Amino acid sequence: MKLDLLAIAAHPDDVELSCSGTMIAHAAQGYKTGILDLTEGEMSTRGTPELRARESKNAGKIMNLSIRENLGLPDATFDLSVENQLKVIQIIRKYRPEIILANASYDRHPDHGRAAALIEEAFFKAGLVKIITEDAEGIQAPWRPKKLYHYIQSVSITPDFVCDISPYMKQKMEAIYAFKSQFYDPSSREPNTYISSPDFLQLIEARSREWGHRVGVQYAEGFTQKQYLGVKSLFDFI
Repeated sequence: MKLDLLAIAAHPDDVELSCSGTMIAHAAQGYKTGILDLTEGEMSTRGTPELRARESKNAGKIMNLSIRENLGLPDATFDLSVENQLKVIQIIRKYRPEIILANASYDRHPDHGRAAALIEEAFFKAGLVKIITEDAEGIQAPWRPKKLYHYIQSVSITPDFVCDISPYMKQKMEAIYAFKSQFYDPSSREPNTYISSPDFLQLIEARSREWGHRVGVQYAEGFTQKQYLGVKSLFDFI
């Protein structure tokens, strides 16, 4: 299956928190969307890999994803090795997305910035003819997506552009709440964490409100990028 939009994340729930509204909006427009989680989030204080896998599946249904895969890299200790780069390259060549969304280049969790660097390496090298990867069907053809954008996570970074998600904010929050093990649940006996308080999810909504307000809509998600953005018409902007 060829994808239009592939979001790659260090952990299950990274996408839900940061750019699930954008994923939902594009699926609603008829684009094929998918997520690649690099790890199972097994080092998280709350929950288990098995539970996170079920939660990921439920969240994917809410987002109307075409595919969701988990690469199974070791949480908190994965590196930028050639081996790991090739694993990501295989997925890029398998699904041939036009656009990739990646972790924030800098964030509170070290895995996020490291994942961003890994994805950037794979994004470029997936287009190199002399890097050979194989799958069940044989040698894969090179493929380099048109654009790579970074979603914004815990650390507040000024976005280069924002995506209007106003009609899909409720659905975004439903996708986040699919991860019941990780976020606020007054009945949970799990230890409190940075993301398990109600204040954290209120921050997610407030940030979307702020970015939406900046462009005259109710809610938006922000992105950064290292390439030039070009338009054919100044009327393409909202």
